Amino acid sequence: MKLIAPLTLAAKIKHMKIVIINHFSKDRPQTCPQHRISLRREDPSACLGLIKSMKSLKLLMLGIALSLSSVATGQKVALKNNLIGDALLNPNIGVEVGVAPHWTVDVPFSFNAWNLSHDRKWKHWYVQPGARYWFCDRFAGHFVGVHAHGGKYNIGGFDGKIKFLNTDFRRLDDSRFQGWFAGAGISYGYSWILGKHWNVEAEIGFGWSYTRYDRFECAGCGRKVESDRVHNYVGPTKAAISMVYMF
Repeated sequence: MKLIAPLTLAAKIKHMKIVIINHFSKDRPQTCPQHRISLRREDPSACLGLIKSMKSLKLLMLGIALSLSSVATGQKVALKNNLIGDALLNPNIGVEVGVAPHWTVDVPFSFNAWNLSHDRKWKHWYVQPGARYWFCDRFAGHFVGVHAHGGKYNIGGFDGKIKFLNTDFRRLDDSRFQGWFAGAGISYGYSWILGKHWNVEAEIGFGWSYTRYDRFECAGCGRKVESDRVHNYVGPTKAAISMVYMF
C-alpha cells in the first residue's frame, strides 16, 4: 500500500496539469504539430525570398533612375544669340536640342523688318535648321554640321565693294533686290564652356543657295528692271559667334 499511494498521487497531479492546460488553451486555435513544424521549416526560405525580392526591387529602381537621368540628359536644350548677326542688324535667336550622345539639332532664325536711313533696304527673314556631330560631349569642344536654309529678302542701297566667285555684291549700291532663296551647306565650329549654364560658340559654314529675284532700278524707287531672275550663290553661308544658355 505504501508503494501504490505515491503512484496514485503522481497520477492525480499529472491529470490536474492536463485539465489546467486544456482549460487555458481551449479558446486558442488548434494547430497540429506537423503544421507547426512545417511552418518552422518554411520561415527561413520565406525570409530569404523576401530579401531577394527587396534586392531586385532596389536594382529595378536604380535602373529606372539611371534611365530617367539619361533621358533628361538626352533632352538638354540650349538658347543662343549670334553676336555677329546682331552687329549686322540681324536680330536673331537659335534653339539647339540634344538628340543622341554626340548629336544635336540646331535651328537659328533671323528677322529684320525695318527700313534704314537714306532709302537703304535690309529687310529679310531666314531659318537655317541643321544637324551637328560633336567629337566629344555635346555642347562642348569641336563639332561639324550640315544645314539647310531658306527665306525671303528685300535689300539694296549698300555698297558691297566685293565680288565673290559669281556673286557681285557691288550691284547693291544702285539697285534693290527682292526675292526668295533656299540652299544647303556644311559647317565647322567650337564651343567653349564658361560655366554651368553658359557657353561661347564660334562657327563658320560654306554652301550653296538658289535664289529667284526681281531687281529694281534703285533702292528707294519702284521701277522694276528685271523680273524672276535666277542666281546660284556659292560661298559662306554661316558665320557666328554666339552666346549660349544651357537648360
